[in-house]
Amino acid sequence: MEKVYLGIDIGTTATKAVCFDTNGNVLQQITKEYPMYHPKENWSTQKPDEILDSVQACIEEITKNSKPEFISFSAAMQSILLINEEGCPISDALLWADNRAIAIASTLKKSELGTAFYQKTGIPIHPFSPMTKLAWIKENETKLFNNTFKFISLKEYIWHQLTGEYVIDSSMASGTGIMNIHTLQWEETVLNYLDIKEDQLSKIVTPTHQCKGIKDDFLYIIGGGDGAMANLGTGAMKKNRLALSIGTSGAVRIPIDQPYIDLEMRTQCYHLMDNQYLKLGAVNNGAIILQWLKEALLQTNESYEALLEQAATIPAGSDGLLFVPYLLGERAPIWDAAAQGTLLGIKITHSKAHFIRATLEGTLFGLFSVVEILLPDLEKRKETTVMASGGFGKSELWLQMVSDIFQMKVVIPETIEGAAWGAVLIGFKAVGTSNSFNNKTEAAFYPNPNHKVIYTKAFEKFKKVYPLLKDI
Repeated sequence: MEKVYLGIDIGTTATKAVCFDTNGNVLQQITKEYPMYHPKENWSTQKPDEILDSVQACIEEITKNSKPEFISFSAAMQSILLINEEGCPISDALLWADNRAIAIASTLKKSELGTAFYQKTGIPIHPFSPMTKLAWIKENETKLFNNTFKFISLKEYIWHQLTGEYVIDSSMASGTGIMNIHTLQWEETVLNYLDIKEDQLSKIVTPTHQCKGIKDDFLYIIGGGDGAMANLGTGAMKKNRLALSIGTSGAVRIPIDQPYIDLEMRTQCYHLMDNQYLKLGAVNNGAIILQWLKEALLQTNESYEALLEQAATIPAGSDGLLFVPYLLGERAPIWDAAAQGTLLGIKITHSKAHFIRATLEGTLFGLFSVVEILLPDLEKRKETTVMASGGFGKSELWLQMVSDIFQMKVVIPETIEGAAWGAVLIGFKAVGTSNSFNNKTEAAFYPNPNHKVIYTKAFEKFKKVYPLLKDI
């Protein structure tokens, strides 16, 4: 019987379980969705056991017909929850999109201490990071904070429920704002600032860490954070590769061989394993903006495919309609949780289709503003290929827009579920299994020269909007 391998990608709005063969072919895939809650303004939370139930349901369903050689994990980063000594949650999970720590982050960011934290951790001071969320809980939920046994992420909670261990892989830990990116250990100065002990956090391990399940005989591999796993799974750990992911949020990531710290605190740095690091910028406003447009503004039951077909009827540049999509504040490159969205240049001739296209373009302008920082050298940018992953990769229109706006070649890997496949590749390394996967590409997109001037002018305008309006 053919050997199979299971990659579990625990995302912000759904868990995907993808069963692969040795060559990366998808044999079976299951998705279980779950809600995000917003009990107060700037709060974004989830129920830990709802996520656990979805993961367990995925594993149970996909292993009915075959037993995988191992189960390896990818997960959304920057969540944090509090648990007691029995391993039970005593809080909801605060997600990356939770901005309740705006005031604390704003004050800390302007201080010498905040600068020192960034230089040690590679994570900008912003309410998205677990570090600032813990600072908020310490200040506003003091009794709860003092009664906490462990501060862990959703992935760590699920891992503990499956294996009984409290461990965190180095790629997830490097996104917390608490791990020193240079030593790959918890940073003492940050621990002191938060007034927590090292043993209240999980032990940092390599992504190849493995453990048998406590209730089953599956072999579990801890894997890594979704960004690092997507780079690995799409082949973007090679030279002249830039990974682009657009899911609920979005990110662009470039592989490097040593920690990177930006003097202006605009970028993040994650560790994968050994001497493999990523310099990157993550944005809050990915495909969730298209969802907002569909549900809140257009209030339509039309499919996303139908909306994209309408956008395709509008010329590049949306006839002057410009959308700055900071609906959820923004992370890279501005790191302003209080930023707001802006629609500029609305005319009576603009239609529903214009708004759809402008939404797609604005989302990509936000990501390209990060690319400019990661790859400031125009010639080097031309030599770099964008490796795309995430649900947006199923839209040829959106992919062509990426190529036109970035002015770069865009490639879709044959295995579009890059994060789940990246987790499986980590599993192969953990158990010493060789594979013949060679990152075949399914499609490639090249810049349309007729759109270069249009998008260059529109992007220059895009960059001016936030600085001009932020004070009002």
